[in-house]
Amino acid sequence: MNSMIKIAVAGNPNAGKSTLINALAGTRLQVGNWSGVTVEKKEAIFNYRDHIINLVDLPGVYSLSPFSQEEIISSDFLIREKPDVIIDVVDATNLERNLCLTIELMELETPMVIALNIFDEVEKKGYKINTDAISELLCTGVIPTVAKRNIGVDALLEAAISAAVNRSKPKRLIYNEDIENAVSMIETSIKSLPAQGQSDKALPRWIVYKLMEGDEKIRGDLEPIGVSVDIVSDALKHLTDVHKESVRDIIAAARYAQASGLTQEVLTRPEIRREELTGKIDKIVLNKYLGIPIFLFVMWLVFKLTFDISGPFTDWINGSVTEVLKKWALFLILSITGIEWLSLLVSDGIIAGVGFVLSFVPVIFAIMFFITFLEGSGYMARAAFVMDSVMHIIGLHGKSFIPIVLGFGCNVPAIYATRTLENRSDRLLTSLLIPFISCSARLPVYALFVGVFFSENSGSVLWSIYTLGIVLAIIVGLILKNTLFKGKSSFFIMELPSYRVPSWKNLFIHSWEKGKHFVVKAGTYLLAMSIVVWFLFNMPFDAQSKRDSYLGRFSSSFTFIFKPLGFGNWEAVSALITGVMAKEAVVSSMAEIYAPKVNQNKGENTLSVGEDIKKMTLSFFSAFNLSLSNLFSNIGIPSISSKDTEEVVNIKTAIRKTFTPLSAYAFMAFVLLYMPCIVAGIALKQENGTWGWFFFAVLYQFVIAWGIAFLIYQGGRLLNLES
Repeated sequence: MNSMIKIAVAGNPNAGKSTLINALAGTRLQVGNWSGVTVEKKEAIFNYRDHIINLVDLPGVYSLSPFSQEEIISSDFLIREKPDVIIDVVDATNLERNLCLTIELMELETPMVIALNIFDEVEKKGYKINTDAISELLCTGVIPTVAKRNIGVDALLEAAISAAVNRSKPKRLIYNEDIENAVSMIETSIKSLPAQGQSDKALPRWIVYKLMEGDEKIRGDLEPIGVSVDIVSDALKHLTDVHKESVRDIIAAARYAQASGLTQEVLTRPEIRREELTGKIDKIVLNKYLGIPIFLFVMWLVFKLTFDISGPFTDWINGSVTEVLKKWALFLILSITGIEWLSLLVSDGIIAGVGFVLSFVPVIFAIMFFITFLEGSGYMARAAFVMDSVMHIIGLHGKSFIPIVLGFGCNVPAIYATRTLENRSDRLLTSLLIPFISCSARLPVYALFVGVFFSENSGSVLWSIYTLGIVLAIIVGLILKNTLFKGKSSFFIMELPSYRVPSWKNLFIHSWEKGKHFVVKAGTYLLAMSIVVWFLFNMPFDAQSKRDSYLGRFSSSFTFIFKPLGFGNWEAVSALITGVMAKEAVVSSMAEIYAPKVNQNKGENTLSVGEDIKKMTLSFFSAFNLSLSNLFSNIGIPSISSKDTEEVVNIKTAIRKTFTPLSAYAFMAFVLLYMPCIVAGIALKQENGTWGWFFFAVLYQFVIAWGIAFLIYQGGRLLNLES
């Protein structure tokens, strides 16, 4: 029977840990969140030789002190889950800084193997690291690795299994005499306790150090066996009297001294050092005058490439693929069952819902691909550093700006991108501000109303709508930071790693993880909602008009809410309700609402569908070829297709009868500010772990949307702007 070996993979951020674990586990990785928190968890179970490997990727940390969510998760797992072996991923190009965590991990007295990662860059720089000396000094296996090229990966896994099977613990490091005396006094006192005296097993050295540092959580865990504050404080009296520093600083200095001394023993640098490429690039991208413009250009390029690449495929999926599947489903179900409502449910409810989810996938994959590339290259850390001072205006820091910028493309991946923020408060506040950023899905709505009412000043009106969202995001950010998120801004500490080219394998694995996460999670909810909305819009089947459908009747009940805003009619309310599914649905719903309901008999309908299938099937692959040929010809912002344009022309007259220019502008403002779409709401819930924030976001966004639309419409009436 194969034995199970639990391997914990630990290391500093930017040490190449994600690339290494992808090389070890590949597509077998399962991605989720740690229980009760939103920090990403990666885990894989697979067979290797005669063993079952349970590989757990711990969050990247610089220490095991309980100051951040990531540090708490890592320390709790290592102490409570007791892995059989730890793989410590060390950035070999920053040996001294990375070894500080190594020294702390050794205090756990768990079998450990060191992966000296990014070893190819060490050799390029002319550095020489004596791996045999490290292994001898620390009593651990040391394996040079280049994770992005799978170099040393198999040897690392073999060394980890060997360490787990042989229970070979790392060397017990000795710090200065004062620390060791304090440790001995605490260990002796604990062993003399009645509950502890029944066991000869000593506590790991790391737990003793945490007691000395005043870790309340560790002390609370040990209270049942009688470990009291007095036991620890008595032992620390001499230590604090001599050094005149906090115990935490004394121990941290001792660890750093060990890491520094070890580095000097094993690392040899060339005598003449040339200025490295990283330093040359940083002189430009971190320049106080050029930094922000360069960052804005890079993000514009990401935005443009994302929609240039994904746009044609999104249009193809939304148009040709979905339409062909809908027509085939309609034809087959009508031919087999003769039940018209069932065929419409499958085609317009289920297939259309799935098609909408799939239309998001190219955008998700493209954005996550470019984000992963920027992170892996080392530039994203610089971008966050450059934007830090700007974001402090609304109580956030530089890393929050990345998701906000992505919101101009799509709010959904922008909310998912907040997971790169370490602080939960920053993640949540950023997620709550992103919906104010006008995504491309709202553009068809603006184009429709601007074309109908503001064609002569279309550019200025469109600019004012986008600017309104940005200004409100700043104002709301200030309000939330001084109310619900009141307190000190989190510190912004980020290492600036060396520039490097990420591996294609790592890029595609990360993109696949995020894309699969979106399809499985968000797609499930969206599919269910699509079916519900279809029934509401098409039942009862004997309704004489859309006004008599369930959705029409339901919308009519709420028109009084929107009358002060200038669009208190059931048509506008119905469009806004379906717009919760997707903002493009506002335009398509209006086209369906204002179009007369045509009653066709089954024979005519079947014939029409059959003819449509022939046409759609013939154009299916030609549409795909057209998408490929136009892949890099887009301008970066999707425009309304020819089909949409025809629908717009058909409803212009009806819209002019229903809206005025003033109420139309208020309507556009409301579309900008109320809930962007159900998928964005679900993303908010997924990233922040509770439905409470989901409902809060829906409510406060609606209140702000209503208030701004009210001010626009009623203020305009007072100024006699309605005509």
